Amino acid sequence: MSSGGAEDDIPQGERKTVTDFCYLLDKSKQLFNGLRDLPQYGQKQWQSYFGRTFDVYTKLWKFQQQHRQVLDNRYGLKRWQIGEIASKIGQLYYHYYLRTSETSYLNEAFSFYSAIRQRSYYSQVNKEDRPELVVKKLRYYARFIVVCLLLNKMDVVKDLVKELSDEIEDYTHRFNTEDQVEWNLVLQEVAAFVEADPVMVLNDDNTIVITSNRLAETGAPLLEQGMIVGQLTLADALIIGNCNNQVKFSELTVDMFRMLQALEREPMNLASQMNKPGMQETTEKPARRENPHKYLLYKPTFSQLYTFLAAAFKELPANSVLLIYLSATGVFPSGRSDSEGPYDFGGVLTNSNRDIINGDAIHKRNQSYKEMHCLHPGDLYPFTRKPLFIIVDSSNSVAYKNFTNLFGQPLVCLLSPTAYPKALQDQSQRGSLFTLFLNNPLMAFLFVSGLSSMRRGLWEKCQDYLRKINRDIAQLLTHSRSIDQAFLQFFGDEFLRLLLTRFIFCSATMRMHKIFRQETRNYPESYPQLPRDETVENPHLQKHILELASILDIRNVFLENTIDDY
Repeated sequence: MSSGGAEDDIPQGERKTVTDFCYLLDKSKQLFNGLRDLPQYGQKQWQSYFGRTFDVYTKLWKFQQQHRQVLDNRYGLKRWQIGEIASKIGQLYYHYYLRTSETSYLNEAFSFYSAIRQRSYYSQVNKEDRPELVVKKLRYYARFIVVCLLLNKMDVVKDLVKELSDEIEDYTHRFNTEDQVEWNLVLQEVAAFVEADPVMVLNDDNTIVITSNRLAETGAPLLEQGMIVGQLTLADALIIGNCNNQVKFSELTVDMFRMLQALEREPMNLASQMNKPGMQETTEKPARRENPHKYLLYKPTFSQLYTFLAAAFKELPANSVLLIYLSATGVFPSGRSDSEGPYDFGGVLTNSNRDIINGDAIHKRNQSYKEMHCLHPGDLYPFTRKPLFIIVDSSNSVAYKNFTNLFGQPLVCLLSPTAYPKALQDQSQRGSLFTLFLNNPLMAFLFVSGLSSMRRGLWEKCQDYLRKINRDIAQLLTHSRSIDQAFLQFFGDEFLRLLLTRFIFCSATMRMHKIFRQETRNYPESYPQLPRDETVENPHLQKHILELASILDIRNVFLENTIDDY
């Protein structure tokens, strides 16, 4: 506000406008900062607080629009301050997506972030000699990139990365700061993330086609008449990433990114789908959730993982399934054990950085003790009191093959190969092949066959054929006489149905592939075991895979007949 005696000349109405704006601005900052104190787990405690925060930011945004001229003249409102408000609203929508798993909120976050760029709200920041303002701008770019990645807007991502690179160069040139290395690392991470897909789909003009791997209307094979399946619904998922050296951006590894998309539907327009976030009356019955709720845990400690797992377990509704996805480095037993219990086979790594035992991290330990920073199969036993669907992508995934179903609830574990042929190992930093099969089976099929690019027309033809294969796999599963009933109990849910059919396609492909047969003979496994002759080694399915290979002119990398070879 103008200083000195000039204050007395300000009309009362304009002074009230500035006062009201300052109140809303302070209140919004206070509420936004309070979001950090909300527990990250549990689906109920945060909703009313989020609702209040949205309310204040909505009022603040409309208020500055309605009174822009007065605020410009009397308050000295700068464009970067408007950008900050828009950026905070974008963050709110993004965090609402993380809390609810409703992809529509990503579109809202994109709208606000996009407006900041189009209206050049941050353009004047570089003229001010304040490095902290430039950092706000850089952080805005990083957040915008994350939202664009999640929405598969790769063309926008590439533009943003170029702009961010120029901004970082200008920032480091003007200010001698210590965070230069960190910002350059951000650029390297996003560049590696964008290039993680091993196969490019190309238009006729050689531009890259952006493919989405979320569940579309025609994605999962439909249940046909006579298929007897369970009525369970996937309600919650823990997606855990703890692979050493895997490409990641913003605490999201490539594997986590692929799996979260496999558990989401294509985004819809938010305005036509629902009201403002957090504004529903608590007495109303909430609408059926379009996507299962998810917790994304990057390199969690054992105690963090168990806390989130317990929260998800506690809040799991009746007739619902909890999914646990583990993409993590394998931990193997250190010594020989006479017993074969659920803590004798090792498991997958949990982060030791923040788990301190008795004030000290214990490194050298007696071999008779079990590994502490490890999620053992036995650690999951208490949670098998409810329907549990587990996916383990690890070099020690087979540790989870030794499960025991103690409580008689539906329980399935899908387990990755523990080793891959040498030609494929070099690609592990760009994400696991097993998870790629569960996310984008055609891309994985092309990759193992040595193809790195494909024309759009052929891609779409192969996708159509793959949908036919999925329908046939669904029939094989539901018509099997010897399959464990747990698979069928999960088969009623669209997401789990698609994961199961893709798992069988993956396993059948690897069993027929020459380099897998010659080098590793190491294939995906499951608990309970699938009847091989009726699923992964079914002659009808093998014929389909050879037909798909023929369409792509790569039949020579597959064996014609594998049945007698076991």
